[in-house]
Amino acid sequence: MKVECYDREGAEAYELVVKQVLQELQLGRAVEDLRIFADPREPVFIIVVKFARAASPIYLEDMAIPEYDEEGKLHLRITDETYLPQLLEKLWRLEGREKIQQPTRFEIIIEDPTVKLEGLMVHDPQETLKKKIYDAIFRIIPEGFRVIRDISEDNIIAMVCTDEILQEEWIKKAYKMTREIRS
Repeated sequence: MKVECYDREGAEAYELVVKQVLQELQLGRAVEDLRIFADPREPVFIIVVKFARAASPIYLEDMAIPEYDEEGKLHLRITDETYLPQLLEKLWRLEGREKIQQPTRFEIIIEDPTVKLEGLMVHDPQETLKKKIYDAIFRIIPEGFRVIRDISEDNIIAMVCTDEILQEEWIKKAYKMTREIRS
């Protein structure tokens, strides 16, 4: 972690805030590098976070065995119920609650499925991690700095924040910080 600020005490305060937020959200191991540039005189706050790759996505076939019966109903035999709430939520959204039955915790029946469910992504750990990192960033950004340019890409989230009009030099600085953290 590197905090760049003209005020040494301000930099130390931000380091403490960052450590507390990362600890609170249990992101310590997920964040590979973090850089902040803060200058309240301008006022600008730039944060760049490089995060680790999360586990592979969970697909329907990873947690259930699909079987069709003679009546055209799809029976999902649940083999791993870890992501069952996410599966039900997706099925309700795709097929509608009225077509989904769950007679036991290990079986789901879908009447006359209209959507191809083979290969359905049930849970994406990378997206979940990304949401947690955005949550952390919004806790770290100074209050009132609501003019934001997000220049994130891949596994790097980068934001330029101010309470005034964004300056082109700040955006260039953020891109430079992103290139540095990438290498």
